[in-house]
Amino acid sequence: MKSTQKKTGLKDSIRNASGKLHGKEVMISAMDFDFIGGSLGSAMGEKIIRAIDYAIKHKLPYVMICKSGGARMMEAALSLMQLAKVEAKLIQLSDANLPYITLLTDPTFGGITASFGMMGDVTLAEPGALIGFAGPRVIKETIGRDLPEGFQTSEFLLEKGFVDIIVHRKNLKNQLSQLINFIIEK
Repeated sequence: MKSTQKKTGLKDSIRNASGKLHGKEVMISAMDFDFIGGSLGSAMGEKIIRAIDYAIKHKLPYVMICKSGGARMMEAALSLMQLAKVEAKLIQLSDANLPYITLLTDPTFGGITASFGMMGDVTLAEPGALIGFAGPRVIKETIGRDLPEGFQTSEFLLEKGFVDIIVHRKNLKNQLSQLINFIIEK
């Protein structure tokens, strides 16, 4: 941890910020893949909880940008517990009638995909992003068959209904603003 912190200048694999998006206040969390593959550990889980608490307290939409290899295995059960903690907190966000929007970037894998990465009221993905629970090699070896063309890409997941919208980064700000306005005014 200390060498990764020194190398990256980060304390952990997520950053939180609040600010305005086209005049509307929002709360956002962004995973940083440079810090142990954006892996979910206890500190990341706590920072996400605090971001959601802030969104609830200030009645803000919450946006999560996912880029992760999954749970931090060196933390064992502690990292897996973060998935449940975040999901429980997202239920409180939903109970407060506040929107939760996820953006899946390349790559988004493991427990992140299996839990809060796919729990958004709207799930966005970047073009060509690889998204899944386990990697294609592991799945192919497990089922003993070739996988469909484009398997685990955002386009494949859009076709299958797991992703709502594919949006390029240059259009992200406007797309998020439109979605938030639409959800809030509904």
